[in-house]
Amino acid sequence: MVATVDWDVARSVASKVAKDDGFDTTYKAQALREDMVELTPQAERLVQEETGLISLSGDAKAKVVDRAAWVDANLASFDRLMRPLLAKLERKSEEVQGEPSKAAQILAPVGNVLNMAAGKVGPKITGGELGVLLGWMSGRVIGQYDLLVIEDERPEDQDWVYYVGPNMLALEERYGFPPEEFRLWVAIHECTHRAQFTAVPWLRPYFLGLVNELIDAVDPDPKQFVETVKKLAEQKKNGEAVIDKGGISAMFASEEQKAIMDRMTGLMSLLEGHGDIVMDRAGKDLIPSQPRFHRVFSNRRSKSSGAAKVMQRLMGMEAKMAQYAEGEKFVEAAEAAGGPELFARVWEKSEHLPTGAEIKDPSLWVQRMS
Repeated sequence: MVATVDWDVARSVASKVAKDDGFDTTYKAQALREDMVELTPQAERLVQEETGLISLSGDAKAKVVDRAAWVDANLASFDRLMRPLLAKLERKSEEVQGEPSKAAQILAPVGNVLNMAAGKVGPKITGGELGVLLGWMSGRVIGQYDLLVIEDERPEDQDWVYYVGPNMLALEERYGFPPEEFRLWVAIHECTHRAQFTAVPWLRPYFLGLVNELIDAVDPDPKQFVETVKKLAEQKKNGEAVIDKGGISAMFASEEQKAIMDRMTGLMSLLEGHGDIVMDRAGKDLIPSQPRFHRVFSNRRSKSSGAAKVMQRLMGMEAKMAQYAEGEKFVEAAEAAGGPELFARVWEKSEHLPTGAEIKDPSLWVQRMS
C-alpha cells in the first residue's frame, strides 16, 4: 500500500515553521493552565445560560498546549479526515498500474510518474506542505474545540477544549489585555462551539457527513487536474482573479463539490457567527473589556498584509474571516425577524440550517422558516 503523506515530515516542518515557543519553560505556563481549568467550566455555564444549549457529553475539559502539541492534535485530525481520500488516490494509482482499461492506457504515463512520486518523493512533499500549513496556523490560533478525532482510536484526546498558551500570552502582553477577562472571553467562544456540537445530537455526524461527501466527490483523474490548470491559465490571461475566495481547494472543485462546499459554508458561517455573538453577550458583566477585545480582533482579521495575506488567500482564510461577520449578521437578522425562538430553529434539524446564499441574505431563510 502506498503511503501518500509522510506524517513525520509534516510534524518536523511544522515545528520549524512555528519555531520553539519555549512555553513550558516560562513561569506563566502553569498559571495559565490553572486559570483555564477554572475558567472553562465557568464559561460553559455562561454559554448554557445565554443559548440554552446544554452539552450531552458532560463537563468541558480544558487543555493548554504549546504550538507543537497543537500541531500533533491537528495531525491526528487530518489523518482521520484524509484516510478515505488517500485510499481513493491509492486505488486510482493501482488501477493505472494494473491491467489497463482504455482510460487507464491514456493515463498510464501520468500514472507511472505519480506512482513513483507517491512511493518516494510525494509523501514527503505532501507532508511538507501540510507542515507549512499547520506550522503557520499554530502561531495564530488561540483556541479550538476539536471534534474530529475518532473516539475508539484516541479516546484520551476526544472532546477537549484546546488553548494555545504562547499565543494567548503574546496577545495579552501586546495589547495589555486584563488576563482573567481575556481568558474567560476566549473560553466562552470555544465552549460555544463545544455546546453546538455536543448539545445538538445530529450536528457532529452531519458535519462529518459533509466532509465525507466532499471527499467522495474528489476525482483523482490527472486529466481533470490538467483541464483545471488550463482554465486557470486562461483566466489569468484574460486578467481575471485566479485565486478563488475559497482558496486553492475551491479553484479545483467540481460543480458537485462546490454545491457541498456551499452547504458547508452556510454551516461554518452560522457556527462562527453564533460563537462570536455569544462570546460578546455571555458573561458581559464579568468582562468589562469585551468591547475592546472585539474591536482588536476585528481589526486583526481585516489588516493582514504581505506573506500572511498571500497565505490566507491560498488557504481560503479570507473567506473564513468573512464568515464571522456574515454569520453574526445572520443571527442578528433572524432574531430581529422572530426573536431568539426563530433563530433557535436552526438547531432542530439539518434541513433548517442556512445555505451559503441564505447567510448572505437572511430574509431568504426567514421566509423559508415561515
